[in-house]
Amino acid sequence: MITVLLVDDEKLIQRSLEKTLLRAGFDVFTASDCTTGKEVFSRNANSIDIAVLDLNMPGFDGNPKNDAGFDLLDELKKQKSNLPVIILTAYDEVSKAKDAVSKGANAFFVKGREQGLVELVQKILGK
Repeated sequence: MITVLLVDDEKLIQRSLEKTLLRAGFDVFTASDCTTGKEVFSRNANSIDIAVLDLNMPGFDGNPKNDAGFDLLDELKKQKSNLPVIILTAYDEVSKAKDAVSKGANAFFVKGREQGLVELVQKILGK
């Protein structure tokens, strides 16, 4: 069973993505900000196979922050360096995609194409 950590501060999007991932047969842990995401990961690091992180959400100080997902990416990689990570964003920004990959993410995904996310997770994990 593949286990996904999904971190997104927009409740409707988080719910929609979680349902899509669950329907695809994945286990899903959710969080809505960097601090909670890091805590959930720390408690479940051995069972989490891949992380899907929103790019813009509350940072570690609790305040909304652009690129906060990159901060969380760094923290998760410190705990599990080989963790595959997908960065989520509401916009298709090529420069952000390049930043995400250069910071250690495996991929960059634009919200709103949920089924594509399932296929991307399976492709990254070779399933």
